Amino acid sequence: MQIDVDAPEAVFVSRQPILDATGKVFGYELLHRETTSASAGAQGETAEAAGARGLTDVVLGLGLDTLAEGKPAFLNFTRDLLVGQAATLLPPGKTVIQLRRGLQVDEEVVNACHQLHDAGYRLALDFISDPESERLLPFVKFLKIDVRSMSTAAAATLVKRFSAGNAAKVIAEKVESADAFKEAKAAGFSLFQGYYFCRPVTCKATALPQRKLAYMQLLTALRQPNVGVREIEEIVKHDVSLSYRVLRCVNSAAFGLRSEVTSIRQALVMIGIAPIRKWVSVWSIAGLTSGGTSELATVSLLRARCCELLGEKLGGRVADSEMFLLGLCSLLDAILDRPLEEAIADLPLPADVKTALLGEDNVPRQILDVVIAYENGNWDEALDKARALGLAEDSPATVYSDALKWARELSRAAA
Repeated sequence: MQIDVDAPEAVFVSRQPILDATGKVFGYELLHRETTSASAGAQGETAEAAGARGLTDVVLGLGLDTLAEGKPAFLNFTRDLLVGQAATLLPPGKTVIQLRRGLQVDEEVVNACHQLHDAGYRLALDFISDPESERLLPFVKFLKIDVRSMSTAAAATLVKRFSAGNAAKVIAEKVESADAFKEAKAAGFSLFQGYYFCRPVTCKATALPQRKLAYMQLLTALRQPNVGVREIEEIVKHDVSLSYRVLRCVNSAAFGLRSEVTSIRQALVMIGIAPIRKWVSVWSIAGLTSGGTSELATVSLLRARCCELLGEKLGGRVADSEMFLLGLCSLLDAILDRPLEEAIADLPLPADVKTALLGEDNVPRQILDVVIAYENGNWDEALDKARALGLAEDSPATVYSDALKWARELSRAAA
């Protein structure tokens, strides 16, 4: 097989949030793989060159602001990248150089860490209690500890040791359940990593609060193909926060109006149905997640856009607008603290979307599974599932990158 060395490679990148104790995003760890079908060796590259190219593609191709939304971006560095001072290509205020477990620590590595520390770069270390790792502690601002590998008491001892005198912030990683989150907080951790926030904390068969019910009704109305300005107006104008956002949006500098718009109807007409569908979806999800972590809304929107774009690539096998709703509703169990079956029971979803959300192996479910696998950095699984759908090999990477850009632009416009 002949390889076109000039053909652009898909950049495989996803992100995992690092949250504080209140559920707010502190930063993102960026997970990335450089190539798809062509290996670095096949292109005559060394591992160091391939790693540097991949890092450059991730940072320059999408931009740290898009990838991390202005928050600290935790980037994994190999020994070669570290010693080669590749980090100096990145802005020190926005990046955290992450040193993975198994890093061979020698004088070159210690000196590189010392130099980066003195140059204003922050380092994070996946901690293992051994003499080699201990040599790096004077230069480290973040320590990541796998809470699955030890008891709460042992974790608390480490937190107390490393937090003394604000020497380093300690991050609990692999936090995959609400119970693990509670135990990590009890141990004294202040930062947490893991998809525990994507799972329901409690599942109570109680009625939805009226405000959240209104948001659910709005989401349902928005998926109707023939929904018009009048129907959206009737829902929006009964919610003060939505009305405020619509008027603020249309009166923003982006529209350059000479006179202020004070009518919801006029605002909706000027904005247009297509943009308002998406923006009101954003505001509705934000309303549903009030009191919880805002990252749930972010992940829901990314999933929605990814599912929509994959639906478009399938060329009519599914309705891409319904795939947007599929991704948007995929975390309703965590958003509403209810079993998913109850959360979607009153939504007039298409039958195949509803069964997909509940786990049936149909085309919408397969699309959602591609997105979730990619989101978690399970690249091979995402590629296998994409190929099974007849999608191009670079589809998951392409749609995720596009979704990140879309979500970033949307959050700015709808803020």
